[in-house]
Amino acid sequence: MPVTKRDYYDILGVGKDATQDAIKRAYRNLALKYHPDRVPADQKKAAEEKFKEISEAYAVLSDDQKRAQYDRFGFEGIHARYSTEDIFRSADFGSIFEEMGLGGSILDALFGGGLGELFGSGGRASRRRGPRRGADLQYTLDITLDDAYTGTTTTIVVPRHELCEACGGEGAQPGTSRTACSTCGGSGHVRTSAGFMTIAQTCPRCGGAGSRIASPCKACRGQGRTATERRLEVNVPAGVDTGTHLRLTGEGEAGDPGGGRGDLYVAIRVKPHPLFTREQEHLAIEMPISMVQATLGADVEVPTLNGRVTMKVPPGTQSGKVFRLRDKGMPLLRGSGHGDEFVRVVVETPTTLTAQQRRLLEAFAQAGGAGPLQQSFLEKLKDAFKKR
Repeated sequence: MPVTKRDYYDILGVGKDATQDAIKRAYRNLALKYHPDRVPADQKKAAEEKFKEISEAYAVLSDDQKRAQYDRFGFEGIHARYSTEDIFRSADFGSIFEEMGLGGSILDALFGGGLGELFGSGGRASRRRGPRRGADLQYTLDITLDDAYTGTTTTIVVPRHELCEACGGEGAQPGTSRTACSTCGGSGHVRTSAGFMTIAQTCPRCGGAGSRIASPCKACRGQGRTATERRLEVNVPAGVDTGTHLRLTGEGEAGDPGGGRGDLYVAIRVKPHPLFTREQEHLAIEMPISMVQATLGADVEVPTLNGRVTMKVPPGTQSGKVFRLRDKGMPLLRGSGHGDEFVRVVVETPTTLTAQQRRLLEAFAQAGGAGPLQQSFLEKLKDAFKKR
């Protein structure tokens, strides 16, 4: 069976609206409790697993971009986009471990190779981060139930950022170039000592880029990106429901030059229908019929999302009876075929009568007496009073 991972917020014991200070404070307290160097030998294995769990949760939630990805798409969104090394790359473990006097190499030991470059363990040189991929975006698209039934094509306008045309996304004024960061010497990381350990962390001056901009581009003010709106055509397949996400690859935010764009996820929201309610691939509708139709039986026209159909109501139909129209529901999003439509008939009792109608009904009552359901109830009532 697949292992179900705990929610990152639950792991750290914080709410989804927690500030970065609260997340950092929660991780610091848990790291002091579960760091494998601070527990007895017989508890070390359990502590290592717990330390791995809280460290991964902190690495994701302490990064605004990763946290937004997790809030939208959960664990799958994180692990589909980031390697283990990428998850930990921008997390500020260095200052936390320095404050606590703990060794950062424990993460490399627990998670495997690659993290040593981030924390300075094993004597390997720190490396500058590569170009980052752009962030994913989400757009909510409202459609009607009829559109969900047939499928539709629509145009949406998405606000996003593009690489600056003037500087090609570099952020430097055309004719100039970036210069190596004087703080980290172009490596993207700086080293600090924490007890017996040397810990590498992202350079606070250049943000891990390894370079600085002396003359910012005037068009984008050194950001390398400009805000714009993108018109996109979205093909909505038949059978979608509220909560369906359509992925438009490469239509998210621009990344670093060479880093590629993120993706756009279109979240479908189906508006309520005045007649039909939906449960997955099935539809339901309430259909009023007259007392005469219910009594004598009739062929009635029932609306579906694909036009009207004739449904046979047998004589003696009671109010609340549910009929099933096969293959008249929603098309299946995956596979072929349709769901069913369930028709609940409601027998309508007249509220106003003409004099002739009243005489006929009174004659009917005198001739027929109580109906079978009423007669059964009266007999049960009589038996109940006999026993008293």
